[in-house]
Amino acid sequence: QVQLVESGGGLVQPGGSLRLSCAASGFTFSNYYMGWVRQAPGKGPEWVSDINTSGVNTYYLDSVKGRFTISRDTTKNTVYLQMNSLKPEDTAVYYCNAQTVARSYWGQGTQVTVSS
Repeated sequence: QVQLVESGGGLVQPGGSLRLSCAASGFTFSNYYMGWVRQAPGKGPEWVSDINTSGVNTYYLDSVKGRFTISRDTTKNTVYLQMNSLKPEDTAVYYCNAQTVARSYWGQGTQVTVSS
């Protein structure tokens, strides 16, 4: 069955870094755009970043540009989100998403907390 399993979240101080991973299985990874969406406490979902099927084109929320980097490894069926210079406002549950025009899959989320 389809699975998206996120990992790499945790507690980090402001200015710190984390790398989120999302391991995909049960579908043809190379055919899917991959992305990350986050949801902060008491707020709605917020799109963070996408990467196209080839990995050449990437897209970012303005507030994370220059700090976050999305990448994908087709040999491992995994998408990554490298997060640097983290801020308290980055605190949220981060969800991995796989999508085509016809389908969309979601992971269970991983908590990222930025606090001193």
